[in-house]
Amino acid sequence: MLREHRDLLAPIAAGGALGSLARWGIAEALPQSPQESTLPWATLLTNVSGCLLLGLLMAFILGPWSTVPFWGRYLRPFLGVGVLGGYTTFSTYALETYALSGHATALAMFYLLLSVVAGVAAVWLGLILGRVVVRDSGRPVERGHR
Repeated sequence: MLREHRDLLAPIAAGGALGSLARWGIAEALPQSPQESTLPWATLLTNVSGCLLLGLLMAFILGPWSTVPFWGRYLRPFLGVGVLGGYTTFSTYALETYALSGHATALAMFYLLLSVVAGVAAVWLGLILGRVVVRDSGRPVERGHR
């Protein structure tokens, strides 16, 4: 399987590096100590905005980019797996929830639920916005994905 897809490793790695740098930039702009009893805003912002961007990306992949071989073969892994995979972070979310639970249990539970609900809502909003943009551009949307 790796032999069939080895041409995707470089786009995914490059995208992952860019996404990770963007996440690092947000974490630097919104620093937080693990001992603080406040929401980890940088991770929350990163994960929810990543979900929104993933929803937008999927609208375009299922719409106008679905028939262009280059987009499907290289751009989707670059953006979806690489950039957005490097940008979002489940491991930091889990670690921050665990750290909060040691001294702010209610806040940890709120952060846990807020992240999931906001993430799902952001994906949904991204899909809706993406489909509106695709339809307004006059480009076809694949049947069954409306």
